[in-house]
Amino acid sequence: MTHTHRASGRAGPEHDEEFVDILEERRRSSDLGHALRTFNPHPYRGAPPCSTADLNKAVLESQYLRYVAKEIAMETGSSEEDVREEARGILEEMSQNLQLRFIRLMGYTLTKVFKRLFTGIFVNMEGLGTLQQAIQEAPVILMPNHRSYVDFLVISYILFTYDIPVPVIAAGIPLAGMKMVGEILRRSGAFFIRRAIGSDKLYWAVLSEYVKTIVRKGYAPMEFYVEGLRSRTLKSVTPKLGMMHMVLEPYFKSEVFDITLVPVSISYDRVLEESLLAHELLGVPKPKESTAGLLKAGKVLQEDYGTMHVNFGRPLSVRQLCQGKINRCQYNSAPRDLPQKPTEEAQACVSWLAHLMVRIQDEGSVISPWSLMACLLLQAPMAVLTEEGLPWERLAERTLWLRRLALDCGAGLNWPGQTPDSDVMSSAVALHRSVVYRRAGRVYLLQQEEPARKRPISPEEAVMRIATAVLMLASYRNQSLHVFARPALLATALHITKSTQRDELFACFCFLQDVFSYEFILVPGELSQDFEEACVLLEKCGAVHISQQEVTLSDMGLEALSFLRALIQPFIDSYQVMFRYLSEEGDPVLTEKQLVPAVRNRATKLILSGELRTYEALSSDTLKNALSALQRLEAVTKLRTPEQNEYKVNSAAVGRIGDILSGTIPPQMLQTTPDARL
Repeated sequence: MTHTHRASGRAGPEHDEEFVDILEERRRSSDLGHALRTFNPHPYRGAPPCSTADLNKAVLESQYLRYVAKEIAMETGSSEEDVREEARGILEEMSQNLQLRFIRLMGYTLTKVFKRLFTGIFVNMEGLGTLQQAIQEAPVILMPNHRSYVDFLVISYILFTYDIPVPVIAAGIPLAGMKMVGEILRRSGAFFIRRAIGSDKLYWAVLSEYVKTIVRKGYAPMEFYVEGLRSRTLKSVTPKLGMMHMVLEPYFKSEVFDITLVPVSISYDRVLEESLLAHELLGVPKPKESTAGLLKAGKVLQEDYGTMHVNFGRPLSVRQLCQGKINRCQYNSAPRDLPQKPTEEAQACVSWLAHLMVRIQDEGSVISPWSLMACLLLQAPMAVLTEEGLPWERLAERTLWLRRLALDCGAGLNWPGQTPDSDVMSSAVALHRSVVYRRAGRVYLLQQEEPARKRPISPEEAVMRIATAVLMLASYRNQSLHVFARPALLATALHITKSTQRDELFACFCFLQDVFSYEFILVPGELSQDFEEACVLLEKCGAVHISQQEVTLSDMGLEALSFLRALIQPFIDSYQVMFRYLSEEGDPVLTEKQLVPAVRNRATKLILSGELRTYEALSSDTLKNALSALQRLEAVTKLRTPEQNEYKVNSAAVGRIGDILSGTIPPQMLQTTPDARL
């Protein structure tokens, strides 16, 4: 019998998904047989036969690339032939070389690896069926979230298993430099993009023409991460728009009738890189991708990472989504082959679509019991977690309460219904023994063991050791943050304003979303709907009563409100450290390289003195997000300097934002125009 389960508690029939464990069949039959079986995919019906060489030739001979090469030759004084030769070299470095025999090799290897790492890889079969159909009807863009290196080939593995055309995948250039592995990835469909392209006009032209040619020809489904890089915090990050522009342009220019976007949500019980990510956030440099590093990571195969869920979302028509949002005539009034700067309307449309994809990825994710437990563990005082221990019974009771709240908010939970609740929670703690341990009926935070040392550990080093464990815990809390983000922002607005008036609460809600727009990714232009949704969810869980003019607190809802406020508090406290540092710092111009370590040092001192509770203020991503928010709010200006990122600080404006956030300036003084900056 095939191992299946339903993601419990989702709102609406489309969320009542049946997930099938694709590894179960692999455990019963031959790995080699699976890799060598007949592969019979049904590609896009409109695609003419096209080899990798044909594809590359079409890119190099395109009118667009000829035009750009001529322009660059005139600007630089080089010969056109030299520029075209350089373009050929860029394409050679970049292009994929998809070959079935390497897909088979990858299929065989990944079966071995996945069976060691995961107890199950669960896939929603209905989503896979609709994808199979969609691929035959229009060019398809697969858009998964990015939480682990495992994301990179798991979709190709699933599609190969079910006879669906394997995608070409946008990957970072460091992977191409890995001996042997880089070439295997290239022949498994990866094409490689440089991280820092900057203003390299020729590189942009080759990349965009390559991407657009794949889409125009329907060469293969294309897979890329709309968030750009892997999220180091396991929550969604602000989407990058470059690739999104490239894949949509053939539709904007009427070169294809339609394009299908397929959001994919990949959820992990436990992430392979959990410790590595926490160290990166604390300033430890990321190790260079190398084959030797991959082989050294062999001990990873000895660990248990629980289950993975891959949820293929409903295919979405770009033609339908863009109706009324973009006028394509402007594109058709100029020759298609000439470079065109996207209009403001096109940029807004691309941004809206990218944010929408992130929201759908979030809604399709499957939340583990451990994520709910991490939310609660982080709200306990640090002394309890490190010294006294949190009573297990209390944690279990609160987790079951939080499960009800999560279901009220529409979460999809991976909570096995046939297993006793106490066993589900016990096995979640056992799986995450790298973060916490249970002893004598209490749960403790596990601090990393240091090798034998000659000198005692310094207070600052002790803070960093706790911070590593806290950031690992926070990353698992972040997996369910999107479920609670909107009601939590409203609960915080209720607390800051001490008001019941809807208009005052809405103004504060908009301000909070503006400040935390890099933490909680909401769709541009939909703040009113987000506010209404927050009101409905708080009323549904019995926390408030809603009338036309007022939002009043309910005596029954104090537990929910206090939990939701506590979810946002680490972000408020971390941002306030940055705001205080900038408003007190005398120097009006600072570099990012100076700023992040300086604020981290300030946060360390505040933790040691007992003034600051949250260790999340030490995370470089949180500090950089705070800086980006200040730029968005025009309290900090980025100066254009070639060497490094320099920022000019308006101390008074930064101080004012901090005062509003702490509630010392009343909401009436807020001059936020809803959606103005989105």
